[in-house]
Amino acid sequence: MNGSIDFGYPWWLSYGHLVILLPSLAVLFAAWRREWRRGWLLAFGALAAWAATSMFVTRSFNVNGRAPLPTENFLKSGVGHVLDIGAGTGRSSIMVLGARPKATLAAVDLFGDSFGHHFGSNGDPRNRLLANLKAAGVADRATIETGDMRKLPFAAESFDAIVSAYAMDHVGREGARQALAEAHRVVKPGGDFLLVLVGNDRWTKFAYGPLLTHGGTRGPAWWREEARQAGFTVEEEGSSPATIFLLLRRPG
Repeated sequence: MNGSIDFGYPWWLSYGHLVILLPSLAVLFAAWRREWRRGWLLAFGALAAWAATSMFVTRSFNVNGRAPLPTENFLKSGVGHVLDIGAGTGRSSIMVLGARPKATLAAVDLFGDSFGHHFGSNGDPRNRLLANLKAAGVADRATIETGDMRKLPFAAESFDAIVSAYAMDHVGREGARQALAEAHRVVKPGGDFLLVLVGNDRWTKFAYGPLLTHGGTRGPAWWREEARQAGFTVEEEGSSPATIFLLLRRPG
């Protein structure tokens, strides 16, 4: 491995609540020492408790850490060529290649405005992805491609499995339908599709409010139905703080 992995998610996702927690604790301490009204103690105590709880939720999400594979049923054979749709800086690619050491992977992303919005515009985005793959020791099993998930630059039935993490919920309803149809087109019959999405659950809403809302009002039921309309079967579903996943399969 060379260097360290840096997925480049903004600081406020991991540490933003400290900006509220630390001043709240300071004011709470001053209010207690100076015997301010009980209402001030309750107000700043509640604010500090919210920020502290939100920090715990944030650490569970751990966007800048290496992600565990959410289900062992994905690419259970352990071998095959995987497509990562919307690979970004490589978190999902490294997740798959780390869990499936005999697999290879093509990481595809548009590397456009959305990439810069989420990860910043410092240098060539492909080099940032490559640097992370090298740091994780998996670059020899990966290639990087530029492409739009709504019109993938691959032939039909090119991949044994697909992963997409926190990407398809960025392109709107029609874009998501197109991306699901494209995923169905390029995966082989019998192939898996691990779809990971930001979960607009109560913990996410509690910690971030509208700041981390992806996919509008679309929940698991919407994605299940659209996946079925695209031709997939739903094999497994699960969740963790701020995340839902669907393990889909193209019948064959």
